[in-house]
Amino acid sequence: MDRFFKITERGSTWSRECLAGLVTFMSMAYIVCVQPQIMSGTMFNVTTGADAAALVTTTCLVAAIGCLLMGLVANYPLGLAPGMGENIFVVLTVFPACAAIIGQNKHTEAWHLALGVVLISGILFALLSFMNLRKYLVEAISPSLRGGMSAGIGLFIALIGLRHANVIICENNLYILGSLTEPAPLVFLTGLIITTSLHTLNIRGSILYGIAASAIMAWCLGKIVPVYPFGLPADPSPVVAQIDIWGVFHYLYKLFPLLLILVFMEIFDTLGTVVGVGTRAGLIKENQFPDIEKVFAVDATATVIGAVGGHSTVTAYVESVTGVETGGRTGLTALVIATCFLLTMFCSPCILMIANYPPITAAALVIVGALMLQSVAKIDWNDFSESVPAFLLMIGIPFSYNIADGLIIGLLVYPIIKIFSGKGLHVSWILYVLMIVLIFYVTYLKSVV
Repeated sequence: MDRFFKITERGSTWSRECLAGLVTFMSMAYIVCVQPQIMSGTMFNVTTGADAAALVTTTCLVAAIGCLLMGLVANYPLGLAPGMGENIFVVLTVFPACAAIIGQNKHTEAWHLALGVVLISGILFALLSFMNLRKYLVEAISPSLRGGMSAGIGLFIALIGLRHANVIICENNLYILGSLTEPAPLVFLTGLIITTSLHTLNIRGSILYGIAASAIMAWCLGKIVPVYPFGLPADPSPVVAQIDIWGVFHYLYKLFPLLLILVFMEIFDTLGTVVGVGTRAGLIKENQFPDIEKVFAVDATATVIGAVGGHSTVTAYVESVTGVETGGRTGLTALVIATCFLLTMFCSPCILMIANYPPITAAALVIVGALMLQSVAKIDWNDFSESVPAFLLMIGIPFSYNIADGLIIGLLVYPIIKIFSGKGLHVSWILYVLMIVLIFYVTYLKSVV
């Protein structure tokens, strides 16, 4: 076991790996509460047709399988789960697009089609990983655009959190400050203050503790009723294998831009997390990341499994760095995370109680948004041909309240600005192809998709 995981070789111990796995799980466990809210549509007051209770079970199962594969195949201390950003993109963009294509009143069929889009994107990502084409796609997008993408999604997630806490409300198409003395903002502020304070004090699992503090405040204000926290996992069958693969191919000419965006989002999410965690763990040496293809292959495989389980893109979590800081260096850390997710399935009554009152998890969304906003440091603000497209991308996502539309704005203008700036030769041909695809999309398909 020591030789398999290379525990001694990487300067770690069994106890450190186990502790690192527990710490990482505590840092990312909020997804078990948030993911069912998002994928069922509860968080956005829409109906997707997915059962929230079943999603709790499959969230834990999908995350556990992803972490298990990461530990046994890639041997890296990375935790995997349905990704924040991608899940919102699926519900607020892919699902409405599928509903518009097949008929607004066919929500169940639209949900099947949306899951098909996720599954096909995972297969495409897997093919890119195995064919080693990922490096060309990665090199095509500049660091500035990557930073803008991550920051824009972070702002969007934070805006959603503020709206669900009624801290920001929309009246006459204007966002205004809500009453901070109402129960929802008080629950949100409790979680925000606790989470931020604990994170400042370097206490692991601060987001999870913040959710617990918000839940206690919600109970004190009479917004939730405590339940016995333990029980058998909910039946996952309502959301398992609900995929319309053939529908994706039938409407491929309309869904292709969304497929492309999902693939790009997964590539850059995974790359950023892997590089960041690998650097902190000292696993990158001489600018080389050993077995990174295995990491990408596991990530892609987990996405396919996630779609079968009724979920959005599964990806490596940046919260994995908390485990690395604790001493995690090998895949044993990932195996401990997987075990924790499996045990969490038996706490579904408590999770559903929290998920049914969105202000409890609103602070977690704002905190995650703040963490994602750190990527603005990657933007080259001194080069306007880089910073302006990245800035448009960053503000376009929250201002349009749509991730796809924000991405389109930035990715469309980037190669055009480069051409008129005399830097057209510095842009990869892949971005020019993508520009043509997006022009076709906004010209002919936007009114439908």
